[in-house]
Amino acid sequence: MRRAAALLALLSVAAPAAAELPRVLVITTGGTISLSGQELANAIPQLGQIAQIKVEQFVRFGSSSMTPEHWVGLSRRINEAFASDPGLAGVILTHGTDTMEETAYFLHLTVHDERPVVVTGSMRGPTAVSADGPANVIAAARVAVAREARGQGVLVVLNDWIHSARDVRKMDSNRVDTFQSEWGPVGLVDSDRVLIHRRIVTRHTTHSEFHPPTAPLGEVPIVADYAGSDGSLIRALVARGVDGIVVQAFANGRTSPGTTDAMRKATEAGVPVALASRVPEGRVMDTQSHGLVIAVGDLPPHKARVLLMLALTTTRAADELNRIFRTY
Repeated sequence: MRRAAALLALLSVAAPAAAELPRVLVITTGGTISLSGQELANAIPQLGQIAQIKVEQFVRFGSSSMTPEHWVGLSRRINEAFASDPGLAGVILTHGTDTMEETAYFLHLTVHDERPVVVTGSMRGPTAVSADGPANVIAAARVAVAREARGQGVLVVLNDWIHSARDVRKMDSNRVDTFQSEWGPVGLVDSDRVLIHRRIVTRHTTHSEFHPPTAPLGEVPIVADYAGSDGSLIRALVARGVDGIVVQAFANGRTSPGTTDAMRKATEAGVPVALASRVPEGRVMDTQSHGLVIAVGDLPPHKARVLLMLALTTTRAADELNRIFRTY
């Protein structure tokens, strides 16, 4: 509560005239933050002291209902907004936290502009005693207009921390500090300014080779390995004709004998397999990869799926798929 009060106090001091403020597009999709476009503007009038806000509602549902088709539509809309309005400072996307990571990472790979795209949401709904949505949206707006945030790719901002869409993970089902990054946040929304402390060196946004596809993305399911697996799920998916498979393996990408055999047969059938780990930290190293079995590095399974789906829109060659996972 003190954090929110400090933010509001800061915003109330010497607010510039509206005509002088940068312009920000807010796209809403629902989730725990659960506000439509006009509701958002009415509930957080302090936004008008940070930027000239335009609000659009894309969809309104919990993010567990988000699909790859929605990712593509959001990416196209954001690219269109930037292309049609050179003076637009940035975009805020409000999103439920269940699948926020996947949406943010897809946008990180397919939005082609250096201006900030900031994804935010809330862990506590608007009727909660200590709802965090308004403070998170205010923080997101401050990042969206900050020049320091340009060129950083898509950013996820909650609880005043700024995370890269590539690295961030939801780590707790209830806490407001649920989003964390293995390599640490890229910055902080402090009481007086937006601080950026590290740069993202993997490829993204303006340096990405990927675009929102015009054809539907291929089917890439995730299969979890486990002690005693016989690999039958992988074999069934290959028989069904999926485009690729992500295997959530043990630490360092080790797999059970049954899964190892099924992976080998999948790649012999021409189905790429991305090998991820169920352990939150540490890499699946390149030495584990061979042929169409691709080491995903430090990407978690659900983000490896996003990257493999996009990679398969451009290539099925083993060396190119491995290059992509080393680069992004």
